[in-house]
Amino acid sequence: MLTNLIKRPLAGVILAGLAFAGAAHADDSPSAIGSSNSKYFFGDWNGERTRLEEKGITFDFGYGFEAAHNYSGGDRNITRYTDQWKFGAAFDLQKLWGWDGAKFNIMVTDRNGRDIGADANIGNNQLIQEVYGRGQTWHLTVLSLEQKFFDGRLTWKLGRLPVGEDINNFSCDFMNLSFCGAQPGNIVGDYWINWPTSQWATVLKYNTSDDTFIQLAGYQMNPKYPDDSYARHKGLVPDFPSGTTGALIPLEFGWKPSINGLPGSYRVGVWYNTSKGDDLYLNDQHQPLAEFGGTPLQHDSRRGAWITFQQQVTGTAGGKGATVFLNITAADHATSATNAQVAFGTEYKGIFDRPNDFVGAAIAFTHANGYAARNQRLLNQLNPDNPAIVNDGSEKVAEVFYSWSPIPSIAIRPNLQYIKDPGGSNKRDDAFILGLKTSIAF
Repeated sequence: MLTNLIKRPLAGVILAGLAFAGAAHADDSPSAIGSSNSKYFFGDWNGERTRLEEKGITFDFGYGFEAAHNYSGGDRNITRYTDQWKFGAAFDLQKLWGWDGAKFNIMVTDRNGRDIGADANIGNNQLIQEVYGRGQTWHLTVLSLEQKFFDGRLTWKLGRLPVGEDINNFSCDFMNLSFCGAQPGNIVGDYWINWPTSQWATVLKYNTSDDTFIQLAGYQMNPKYPDDSYARHKGLVPDFPSGTTGALIPLEFGWKPSINGLPGSYRVGVWYNTSKGDDLYLNDQHQPLAEFGGTPLQHDSRRGAWITFQQQVTGTAGGKGATVFLNITAADHATSATNAQVAFGTEYKGIFDRPNDFVGAAIAFTHANGYAARNQRLLNQLNPDNPAIVNDGSEKVAEVFYSWSPIPSIAIRPNLQYIKDPGGSNKRDDAFILGLKTSIAF
């Protein structure tokens, strides 16, 4: 696997940089490249970064790559690599222009590489490399104006945003998509669009108390946004594409308590998509599509709900200790081929008394809708010479990782993934994956 990785010029440069960083502790000033005191690989730019931040300009530059080797499952034992660059900045307009409570945010990303699940024909539902997808190209990920009201209790965002940037926001420490980002996007990704793709949106967040909040948002629904071809041609352009079908309207309630002095995050929410959705089994005459053909029965809307719990349970607040999480998401039965996902796991930070190192372990179940399976079974009965696999169960995913940070700006995260019943069918071979997820904050 390592030989194949080094053959790629960019990966070779990155690995060389990691080796350099490991030896770059002679000068530990925050301005030094590879400093053990700085959270940025290029340091503080001789103090210029801090000076700009004091004036109201902050930057978010980073690079991440994910390599994976398939040891079993699918039809080929192969290695694949995918990556993402990000270039972001935030402008505090109060400091810059005296515009009270206003901020402007921009983030541009670039994705490259290939998907091991597709290339090895594993048949998995959830991406093995979460950083793959939405078009391996440039994206305008965030372009937004943020304004605070009522002493900061109310925040209003307007512009181009991914849904998971604000709604059901969740960490992305694991490499399998089952445990990464806003979970509804994992099961209804044809319209719930997470990072790196944005759409025109508005988000209102009101802090009802010091540790509770409510969020209401609206996102433009347009089938061009999740289309890879559109992303390759227009992904970097903040245009208004034709063909808008409606709006995604999520509502979320959040609670961020301190329990026994340890932080937690608890969110529950619902969503309503005003766009019409195709029935998975019936045509517009309420007859089976597989048998009678025709146009799918149209439903006036699509909907779902989620619960997300994350709580530190041991150690010191925000520091060494264990955190547990549970994510549960369900989508409507009639239009969602994948209609439920449950993921739970734990992370332990500060292992071996290394403050930036941590380990993680998690399990997820992604359920293939039995209603869609019913349609495929009927198709197989009508075409017995060419039957297709029926996805009528749950894809089970387990992942464990160790995250090593030789310096604060770098995380090197080897992982093991086991995928049972890929796509929700026991007719496919289980997959065993060795992965490597690495991130660098510049």
